[in-house]
Amino acid sequence: MDLTRYVDELQHQLSTAAAAGGDEARELAARLTAPLDAAARLVLLEALSDAAGEISAELAPGSVDVRLRGGAPEFVVSAPAAPAVPTATFAPVADAAATPAPPTVDTEGAATTRTTLRLPDHLKTQAETAAARDGVSVNTWLVRAVAAALEQTSGRPATASSSPQRGTGRVTGWVR
Repeated sequence: MDLTRYVDELQHQLSTAAAAGGDEARELAARLTAPLDAAARLVLLEALSDAAGEISAELAPGSVDVRLRGGAPEFVVSAPAAPAVPTATFAPVADAAATPAPPTVDTEGAATTRTTLRLPDHLKTQAETAAARDGVSVNTWLVRAVAAALEQTSGRPATASSSPQRGTGRVTGWVR
């Protein structure tokens, strides 16, 4: 996606507004357009990233990511073929014969919140590897991991609305 036309339009609007102020305002607008170019691109990228996050929440378990390629943003849409469950190593203690159903994250009508998560480097690397293996973004993988952990501890799917419990399998033990 080329941001140039949007930045050019913003510069045109600035020039048009400055023209009403006379020659001095026009000169000031001309001096401001170069520094505003980079700032406008950053603001547009932030807006695109926020939009991709909101769309991902609606598409869960699919996702939309914004990636920069040669300075130009591009959208990458991922829809997993089969529901993926974040993997963890369990040391079984009790009934581990049944496989739990993958968590479903009910995002219909649910608001999303931006959260800063500080991970040790080795965990971040492992999360990135697992997300790449599942073909999803790290954010999507972390949302699924949280949903799976909540489902495991509460025994109910992590949803915004009450829905019947899925599956009867139970896994207990230590996570490594």
